[in-house]
Amino acid sequence: MNLPSARPLLGCIADDFTGATDLANMLVRGGMRTVQSIGIPSDEVAATLDADAIVIALKSRTVPAAQAVADSLAALEWLRAQGCEQIFFKYCSTFDSTAAGNIGQVSEALLKALDSDFTLACPAFPENGRTIFRGHLFVQDQLLNESGMQHHPLTAMTDANLVRVLQSQTTQKVGLLRYDTIAQGVSHVRERIAELRAQGIGMAIADALSDQDLHTLGSACSDLPLLTGGSGLALGLPDNFRRAGKLRDFDPASLPTVPGGEVVLAGSASIATNGQVAAWIEAGRPALRIDPLALAAGESVVADAVAFALSNPHTVLIYATSPADELKAVQQQLGAERAGELVENALGEIAQALRQAGVRRFVVAGGETSGAVVTALGVRLLQIGTQIDPGVPATLSNTAEPLALALKSGNFGGRDFFDKALKQLAGGAQ
Repeated sequence: MNLPSARPLLGCIADDFTGATDLANMLVRGGMRTVQSIGIPSDEVAATLDADAIVIALKSRTVPAAQAVADSLAALEWLRAQGCEQIFFKYCSTFDSTAAGNIGQVSEALLKALDSDFTLACPAFPENGRTIFRGHLFVQDQLLNESGMQHHPLTAMTDANLVRVLQSQTTQKVGLLRYDTIAQGVSHVRERIAELRAQGIGMAIADALSDQDLHTLGSACSDLPLLTGGSGLALGLPDNFRRAGKLRDFDPASLPTVPGGEVVLAGSASIATNGQVAAWIEAGRPALRIDPLALAAGESVVADAVAFALSNPHTVLIYATSPADELKAVQQQLGAERAGELVENALGEIAQALRQAGVRRFVVAGGETSGAVVTALGVRLLQIGTQIDPGVPATLSNTAEPLALALKSGNFGGRDFFDKALKQLAGGAQ
């Protein structure tokens, strides 16, 4: 048996910040020492890393495809230099991207750079209601294009057929690895992959209806240089390294409690986050809505929000979340990209000002919002703690004065997520 390695085994590239945290959470649950970096780590930071898995969070989901490819290849080069044995490209469990990409383009570029001819694409996350049947993605009981994702302001998804969606973004031939093959076990999956490769297929959407399907896929793909998918596909990866004798014993410790003030910031327009905002307001808790039109007009929105938070004796929610019809009206006036940037920048500035005023615990809803907030706070590295809700762990920054953060994908979490997250950040693992 090989001795456990002190070098990272799994190198991960995530196309947004909350997706990276989601993946890191899954790997920690599987027993891998995991570090999340915001962008490619500096040489100084790299020298201090001690992890089985490294997750590099990029902001590449909605940027032009050429930039997403360049950023991802740079991350790949760094991860390979650290000695990572397998690469995982992580995107959202709703497979969302712009009309121009970038899932297919990035996957193709990584595949070529690794000198490989085949990879899987599987965004399934059954624990959060994302399943794939005959290549079609379901969110709970609804097809993706009927789940609310068709109204996403930046990455609207109007087609649930992932084979078709992926094929539109890559020159590789895209196939399907069906559920009936996966149900027969690891050996049958490997045989089917060999058949797909022989047919010249470079990428295959993999069905998955349960966690067991994801464990089967993970085991069957232990020898693939590249895997792509949602965090669910990572369920089976730690056991591959464990069976090979490469994984060190790991008991994830609770994160220390961070004293100081706290705030909830929400920029996501997803159905789940709308429900969480509504639950907060219905409970009579203080909340202030950010108006993109007021931001565009140059009004003192940021200063007013900071004053609102600091003058209130209770924890506040500052949000730009709105129902789809209201969001559409704003986008018609400002444009979707400008409206999003205005809100993200404002919430980042608010977070920065609140930190200067003593706030140390941040609950943030939305991938783009989380990216803006962690950037504004100067966070470069996160330690991953215990899970709050599926796909969302508590995290601790490596900044001189540590910050406790819960970075939530817009689509994740129950209606009471904000309250659960605040309690966990305030009390560690309590």
